[in-house]
Amino acid sequence: MGESGGEAMRASDADREAIAQRLRAAQDEGRLTITEYDDRLQKAYAATTLGQLQPLVADLPEPVPAKPSPEVAKRERRKRKAIKEWRDWAGVAFILIAIWAVTSISSGELKFFWPMIPIGIWGAINIASMISGDSGDKKHKGPGH
Repeated sequence: MGESGGEAMRASDADREAIAQRLRAAQDEGRLTITEYDDRLQKAYAATTLGQLQPLVADLPEPVPAKPSPEVAKRERRKRKAIKEWRDWAGVAFILIAIWAVTSISSGELKFFWPMIPIGIWGAINIASMISGDSGDKKHKGPGH
């Protein structure tokens, strides 16, 4: 009887490379000797179906995704916060300019462009926050921290 289901499906280069990466990780962790690693790696690159690849890692634990370092996570939070601030700024700017345009059109004359005041102040604050690296979080752990 042949292979059934997805096991008979042809393996792609990406499938073989994923197995090779798992084998490398297992060898780095000391789960495989260099001989076992080499033997399985050769079989992985020679495999033509998914059914031939699976037994090569069946006795190995699933890889655990690496957590980003605290510094990387902090940088990502700052980046998301900055994007949100500028998105909010653009939305409010659009609304204020629309209000100014409607009032100018309805009065028949060009009114003073008052939206530049709140838009300019908010934009300056956003720029200052980006330059200083201040995330706006005021969560201090207490004195001395």
